[in-house]
Amino acid sequence: MAYAKVVKLTFARGASIPDPSRLFNSSLEGNTRPAIDIHEGEKIDAGAFKALVKAAVARNGPPAKKRPF
Repeated sequence: MAYAKVVKLTFARGASIPDPSRLFNSSLEGNTRPAIDIHEGEKIDAGAFKALVKAAVARNGPPAKKRPF
């Protein structure tokens, strides 16, 4: 989702994803789908971001295969 000066990245099942670098900085109240707000001109730790995305992909896993009936 894009805002005027912020890009918001929301992670499904994000509450179960480890975030040792504390990149999650938004939508923490419900503790279900934490997000990262990146403000215009803000720098983020690329290595930590890459690790967080990899953890999210691993946590969400491949899509379930449909069984033919």
